[in-house]
Formats: sequence, structure tokens, C-alpha cells
Amino acid sequence: MRNLIITAAWLSLFSFSACKHTQQTTAASGTGELETVLSLPGTVKTGSPVMLTFTVKNNTGKALTFCKWHTPFEGSGGFMAAYLDITDANGENAQYRGVMAKRIMPPPAEAYIKVPAHDSVTTKVDILRGYAVTKPGQYKVVYQAGGMSGLNKVNETTFTVTE
Repeated sequence: MRNLIITAAWLSLFSFSACKHTQQTTAASGTGELETVLSLPGTVKTGSPVMLTFTVKNNTGKALTFCKWHTPFEGSGGFMAAYLDITDANGENAQYRGVMAKRIMPPPAEAYIKVPAHDSVTTKVDILRGYAVTKPGQYKVVYQAGGMSGLNKVNETTFTVTE
């Protein structure tokens, strides 16, 4: 039994290390070379789509890659994990209600998106497809999954829901 516990702990550590190694060697944003910009409409009506524009810019002279897992670039509808932190004016989190995909480590080659030199890639996703934003008020949105994607240089944005 003791050997089983030690082996399980070692495998967990190995899996975490493999993930971190892959991110550091393939996703260059940790060095500030990829910049991620979130934007939203300033005001939306209750129940209307809340379209988040998610852009990854490459400000260097060479092509760079990032892992699309835990970003709007993966899956239909853009929610395979809770990668946003959405809070209202009272600091309460909007409940995530999307899919939670299980992953193999390290990510396979097709999990990465190439951003050409001095270029960008952009996608849009409706926040309401993954989060319960049901009450009027002001909300703050922060991308919080840089540990998986490698996209760490990200702005915050806000939007207001009206009746």
C-alpha cells in the first residue's frame, strides 16, 4: 500500500512537471513575446450574447506557438474549461457551467496554434455559453488559465448588463 501511495505521488509530480516543461518550451508568452487582448462590448442587455473577442498578438520577428487548451480557440463554443474569472461589482464569481475536458499530458502537437511573426490570431466566444451571467450590473473579466496555455500577458476588461 505504501509503495502504491509513493508511486501515485511520483506520477502526479511527473505529470505536472511534463505540463510545465511543455509550456515553457513551446509557449513564448512567458517572455512577453505573445500578448493577449480581451475585449467586450461596453453594455449588453440581459440575455443577449456577451461576445468576448480574444486576440493573441505576436510582436516578434519569428513565429511563436501557444497551447489552445483553456482558451476560446478550442472546441465548439469555446468552453472546454473554466478559463475566465468573471466577478460582479460585489466580488461574487459568475458560476461556470460549461464542459470540463480531461487532458493527456504533454499536449499533442495539434493542441498548439502558430502565430506568425508580427501577426495575430483572433476568435470570438459568447461568455453566456460557459458562465451564468444573469443579473444586471457591472462585471470584470480576467483570463486566468495562463498556466495551461502559456498566455500570461493578458489585460482585464469589464462590461455592464442592463435590463
